[in-house]
Amino acid sequence: MERVLGIGGYFKRAVDPAALSAWYRDCLGLDADETGLWRQEAGPTVFAPFESGTDYFGSRAQQTMLNFRVRDLDAMLAQLRAKGADVAGETQDMEGVGRFGWVTDPEGTRIELWQPA
Repeated sequence: MERVLGIGGYFKRAVDPAALSAWYRDCLGLDADETGLWRQEAGPTVFAPFESGTDYFGSRAQQTMLNFRVRDLDAMLAQLRAKGADVAGETQDMEGVGRFGWVTDPEGTRIELWQPA
């Protein structure tokens, strides 16, 4: 059986694509080139469908949630707060999995940040 090799891209509609790209670069350090190509570090990726009624993604209108791996969740959340980003007040620890925090981008999309165990 032929299998996929990994995620090849994540495409998102935006009211102001240039401003949103700048936010991801300046707040999260996502240093994509002019074509959108970003070379991420090797590591685990989780693919997990959720029940349709979940509140985990924030708004029910949001059908998917992007999760970024981070080295230091506390430092990333502090960096985001310093830049005025909409950071959730709580974090979550899952034994054996890691720690999670959330930020909402300027266009209202909730993003999960994950510091693996």
